[in-house]
Amino acid sequence: MYEFAVTPAVTQLRRPGVTIDSVIPGTIADDVGLESGDRITKVNGRAVRDYLDFRFQTSGEVEMILLVKKADGETWEVDIERDEGEDLGIEFEQIIPRQCANECIFCFCKGNPEDARPSLFVRDEDIRLSFLYGNYTTLSSVTEAEMQRIIEQRLSPQYVSVHATDVRARAYLLGVGEEQADISDKLERLLSNNIEIHAQVVLCPEINDGKVLERTLGDLAALHPGVVSTAVVPVALTRYNKDERLTKVTSEFCVKTIEEVGKLQEEFRKTIGTTFAFLGDEIYVKAGVPVPSREHYGEYPQIEDGVGMIRTFIREFDEFLEKVRESEPSSVRSAKANPRLSELAHVPDSETDLPVLGSLNGTVFTGEMFAPYLAAGVEKLNELVGSDLKVVAVPNTYFGGDVSVAGLLSGQDFIAVRERVSGDFVVIPPAVIKSDEPILIDGMTFDELKAGFGVPVYAADLMELVRRNLSGELPLGE
Repeated sequence: MYEFAVTPAVTQLRRPGVTIDSVIPGTIADDVGLESGDRITKVNGRAVRDYLDFRFQTSGEVEMILLVKKADGETWEVDIERDEGEDLGIEFEQIIPRQCANECIFCFCKGNPEDARPSLFVRDEDIRLSFLYGNYTTLSSVTEAEMQRIIEQRLSPQYVSVHATDVRARAYLLGVGEEQADISDKLERLLSNNIEIHAQVVLCPEINDGKVLERTLGDLAALHPGVVSTAVVPVALTRYNKDERLTKVTSEFCVKTIEEVGKLQEEFRKTIGTTFAFLGDEIYVKAGVPVPSREHYGEYPQIEDGVGMIRTFIREFDEFLEKVRESEPSSVRSAKANPRLSELAHVPDSETDLPVLGSLNGTVFTGEMFAPYLAAGVEKLNELVGSDLKVVAVPNTYFGGDVSVAGLLSGQDFIAVRERVSGDFVVIPPAVIKSDEPILIDGMTFDELKAGFGVPVYAADLMELVRRNLSGELPLGE
């Protein structure tokens, strides 16, 4: 259905328009005869390339004419009238990512096992996904048409992998020429048109650290508030990364980075009123240094990049335990009769009841990086309600190398530690399951994983498990 050019990285559509995935019964779209498989090619005479085009061109319109290609090849012209803000009732196909034309020396796709899930090999460089989901682009191969689209359709904020403002260092990291690597004019153009930027630096020892990093953060901070924040995250090397230009991130390197960036953070808080440059959680963990306070992260602008996730968990879990504590611990073991506790459950009723909270006895799997923090929370929970939950740190043998985050654990990794299971059930992080399909990163299905254990396996975070248990619900994954 789609073809991708490698250079420049532009998605070429074989057919114009955006395809309808489904139509909600009883809505305007249903009433005018739109169906799954129809392609909307124009709105009020303007061409439609994808969902974002359709949303932009219909926004605020109460009267519109849609040009529609039906599945049988027939072309319809559909007149629509609606009340202001009324939903049309259309669900569209997913956006197919625009492919990246860079050859970044640290690209995670180069560190994948051969049997990894196919989607992990997709290297996207897509301004639409940046706006919609916070995916990072380098802007190095973004076209003039795409730049115009960002500005015209107000696709703000954009998330940009800067890595270095030193053009030579950036070109080296991206594997492109210096002219292509220089995005200073593009950044200036976006900022002058009030497009906000969140920047990222993938920190590679001996390449963009030290003075190069100091310059990068200083240059980007000078563009604040247009550049809202910058995340500095360590390069992650799997056992499949063979590029000799890359150096492993060590604990000593992380300690040094915290010291150097800490001075800049202090300066930024004084001069521009924000920490601005945020280090990824993994840097603090590897350095053996406590993660910063809640105030350090402000509005958590880069949390999806692994910046502030641990602090957020600690804060939210402590707040959750406080609610449980306030609800009279003596009644926790009969949670369903406790109205205060039932307020904590946000899941519809289930016919299947779990054991009451105090009798919970099971194993919670997570990645090695997060395990100490989760274990600390579990210990507090056990002490408070009398449960018997145990946290097991699961080594990532599938990727190996530096990879220790929970979200990249594979089915094989969980199976490898099944002998460490104790209790009546197992809980795995929900992030290891593909969002639109019950499959893990190595292609193992969730059903196959569950079959490998002698006890039930649930995909749920710890607080979700407790919430569901408090209301007698069945955890996620069943």
